Amino acid sequence: MQSSKGRPEPAQDAGNPRYDDPWYDALASGWGESAGAGESPPGVMPPTRREGGAGSAAADVYLEVQRSTAFQEVRRRYRRFVAPAFVAFFAWYVGYVVAATTAPELMAHPVAGSVNVAMVAGLGQFATTFLLTWAYARHARLRRDRAALELRWDTQELTRGMNGGAS
Repeated sequence: MQSSKGRPEPAQDAGNPRYDDPWYDALASGWGESAGAGESPPGVMPPTRREGGAGSAAADVYLEVQRSTAFQEVRRRYRRFVAPAFVAFFAWYVGYVVAATTAPELMAHPVAGSVNVAMVAGLGQFATTFLLTWAYARHARLRRDRAALELRWDTQELTRGMNGGAS
């Protein structure tokens, strides 16, 4: 019997957990807790994949998608943004730390009133963090999200037939 939210009721699947339903949370209860002193917890392991079964067919679909030019393009766009951004931000951070430890007289130089170079550079760290976050979100929205969503839909369509038409 199905509950009002479309989930199977716990009594129905008490001895037969469903691994294909991501909303089925029977495995989450008691995860990692011991059954008692000296007793090992009851192990619930997913069935192993059999050759030629649905598991290996789904794995083949994901490997096919991973090898596709569309997926490679999404990964390339990701790396082309993240690698230079990481290098620039890390250099800026390390430069700030090195300057603060090796040149305290430079960092103590007043800029305006009691505000010194160290305070301006420290606030610059916060500003560049927010700027980098905004730039990353914009880059993802404009250059990767649509292609990644299309890949996701294609993958779901390819794997839909393997689960007996269930999504």
